[in-house]
Amino acid sequence: MPASLTGWRTTSLTRALGLRYPVIQGAFGGALSTVELVAAVSEAGGLGSFGAHGLGPDEILQTARAIRERTRGPFALNLWVPLPGEGAEPPRADRYAAAAALLEPYYRELGLEPPTLSALTESARPAFGRQLEALLRARPSAFSFIFGIPPAEALAECRRLGIVTIGTATNLPEAEALDAADVDVIVASGLEAGGHRSSFLRPVSEALTLGALLPQVVDKVRRPVVAAGGIADGRGVVSALVYGAAGVQVGTAFLAAPESGASAAHRRALVEGPRTTVLTRALTGRYARGLVSRLARELAPHEAEALDYPWQNALTVPLRRAAGSAGLLDLIPFWAGQNAPLVKERSAAEVLAFLVEDTERLLASS
Repeated sequence: MPASLTGWRTTSLTRALGLRYPVIQGAFGGALSTVELVAAVSEAGGLGSFGAHGLGPDEILQTARAIRERTRGPFALNLWVPLPGEGAEPPRADRYAAAAALLEPYYRELGLEPPTLSALTESARPAFGRQLEALLRARPSAFSFIFGIPPAEALAECRRLGIVTIGTATNLPEAEALDAADVDVIVASGLEAGGHRSSFLRPVSEALTLGALLPQVVDKVRRPVVAAGGIADGRGVVSALVYGAAGVQVGTAFLAAPESGASAAHRRALVEGPRTTVLTRALTGRYARGLVSRLARELAPHEAEALDYPWQNALTVPLRRAAGSAGLLDLIPFWAGQNAPLVKERSAAEVLAFLVEDTERLLASS
């Protein structure tokens, strides 16, 4: 075993956050995060993370209180940094009509009509600035974020309050920008990762696999680097450690845990197969990786006609909710990473224990 890996449980990441193990649970949006999941991971020695992107300020404060009632362990709250100009103007009527026409057959299948353009423009998500103010008041152990870099004054306030900042990069320029902004921890997210791709300086078409991205980032930045994308067992953890990562971030394996907010059908799909994934922007207006479904497969040739985020997301949300209520699972996006076939049915604590035990086994046999 390489001498540098003998103390793998204690890294710059665990020291910064007071963790027993260098494992971060990926934050999930769209009600997939739960207080129960975050608390279970934090209690087991990792960093539980709650995706607060869809929450208003009061909900963020309530969520932080609820987590603290269930664990004394460190936890993270996660926000999306808005891209420049995003959502500033509603889509043009002709763009909306084309996008709605593509979805109309699926709405008709459910006995519904697509939302009108006026209804679409009324569906606004909470303002990032107000969310950020609430997060600072909540004072979690860590503030993780994707799609960009928060304002410098917000990062400075995090440092003053002792909140560890965790940013995500999908390419080297993004990692270098996070490093220059004095973000405390940088997550290198490979193309294998499930859910939304958080690219903000380069197009998703230039995204790299974790094996290509991680060594580039480790070699070029000063901050601790966390590996994310396709990590579901000890092999993924050991590979990340060999490349120089200070820890790993695991999403899909925790999403399959009963404590997550994923539906029973979603969790079953993650552990039973066929578990082939696709990267598409047709469902939300931003590229995201999920299990192949009829909706994703049939919309794939028409991605260019999808509206930008948040409008495409607002256009498909009623469809996805109605499909869930009707049990039409092939019309629902089940987010998942490429290594979903490695995922087993385990509780959150069991997922973390397996990762630790499997890593120890591999290191002991090397």
